Amino acid sequence: MSIIICPGIHEPELTESFRVGLLDLVSNGAIAPHSANILVYPGKDISVLSAFHILQFLRVSVAHRRYPLTDSLKSPIIFISFSAGVVGAIGAAHLWQLLGGSVKAFIAIDGWGVPLQGNFPIHRMSHDYFTHWSSCLLGSGQNNFYAQPAVDHLSIWKSPQTVQGLWVDSFIGISPPKGHLTAAEFLLMLLKRYEAN
Repeated sequence: MSIIICPGIHEPELTESFRVGLLDLVSNGAIAPHSANILVYPGKDISVLSAFHILQFLRVSVAHRRYPLTDSLKSPIIFISFSAGVVGAIGAAHLWQLLGGSVKAFIAIDGWGVPLQGNFPIHRMSHDYFTHWSSCLLGSGQNNFYAQPAVDHLSIWKSPQTVQGLWVDSFIGISPPKGHLTAAEFLLMLLKRYEAN
């Protein structure tokens, strides 16, 4: 399983903070370390909007790891994207599938205003309730998250372990039994689920 992190247009240090936090989740037993290949798309400008650039990065990263492209297409990918990066990442996920690849899940963090549809599981994480409900109008799956109390836009990316919020099911509009958790705990729950499937 590969995880590709697609940042938005912001300082690279924020993405590095997110990546380190994700590595901590993996090393603390969230998912088997040998089964997780974490890739970070290096774009920090408008290239994050480009599905083509993200797809090219995936193909080059796979070749760098000396896996034939046909073998890498068999390995499922989880996309974790943030802000403007959601635009390019959702397009790249669809292109990856067109090439014959497998998208295990798509997690959009604060992808406000970005329509999300696909034949793969989609989850939204938002920094406040307004972003959550207004984004869900443009597509989301079950099991989403929004910060409660609200935080600023960049905080949910920089340090999800400090962001408290609610796990909600957008289709029925109620919180599951264990509704309150941190953004990092929610992300951990998703990663464990997709590693097991």
